[in-house]
Amino acid sequence: LQEVYVGKETMCTVDGLHFNSTYSARIKAFNKSGVSPYSKTLVLQTSEDTQSEEQTLPFPVPLERSQLRRMSPFSSTLNLQPSFPGRSYFELRSSAHQLSLHSSLQSLNSAGEPIAWFSFDPSSAHADIIFSNDNLTVTCNSYDDRVVLGKTGFSKGLHYWELSIDRYDNHPDPAFGVARIDVLKDAMLGKDDKAWAMYVDNNRSWFMHNNSHTNRTEGGITKGATVGVLLDLTRRTLTFSINEDQQGPVAFENLEGLFFPAVSLNRNVQVTLHTGLPVPEFYTSRSAMP
Repeated sequence: LQEVYVGKETMCTVDGLHFNSTYSARIKAFNKSGVSPYSKTLVLQTSEDTQSEEQTLPFPVPLERSQLRRMSPFSSTLNLQPSFPGRSYFELRSSAHQLSLHSSLQSLNSAGEPIAWFSFDPSSAHADIIFSNDNLTVTCNSYDDRVVLGKTGFSKGLHYWELSIDRYDNHPDPAFGVARIDVLKDAMLGKDDKAWAMYVDNNRSWFMHNNSHTNRTEGGITKGATVGVLLDLTRRTLTFSINEDQQGPVAFENLEGLFFPAVSLNRNVQVTLHTGLPVPEFYTSRSAMP
């Protein structure tokens, strides 16, 4: 049994985990009123991989109490009583005889970072979102914008995924990017301060965060187009591409915390998620420049 974090932060990243190993975690909180009971134990198993000896699991810990739930293979919520806001204990122990949640990490990208395979998450999506293709394809039954998140949250590393545009009718403006787990689900992505997004129509795109629209860029999408999202939490940046070419400048900087892949769309759009992809050439070429 190992104590891996004591402090006031609501997220803990556990480094140095081995591939093909089972770990379980639990948490408790304390303040001047006393100490809470431990949460239920969450059990996770890291993936098989012979290319690296270590993995990282980020654990966000919001402060409102609800039932322990799985948010993604590499991030799970352990919620605390509001009467115990303050420091939290986080404990990690290994186990060989319990059921496990399987990691989505399978290999390393060109930068030496683990590549994540993930799908969209029905449990956190707006009720108007329609899922198909093993939760890799989404559309919507509303003319209003609705938000859907990916199952996997990221707090460190370099991550890239793409969305192919399967249907695009009547020139809507879907939005793509990243968000916190508690982002608004009934508005365009980027309308609140919980999302960082690029929204795009058939002619141009804009970046949006907290309803601030910036960096109008020519070039839009049609059916068959591909939108790429590159989250670099080493450099703390978010960058977008359309059809493998970077769209506009670096969209957002100084990103920190836990981010989930996110999309907003209406019934005129259908997209399919593609994950486990290498870092695109435009980014690796820029990274190699002195």
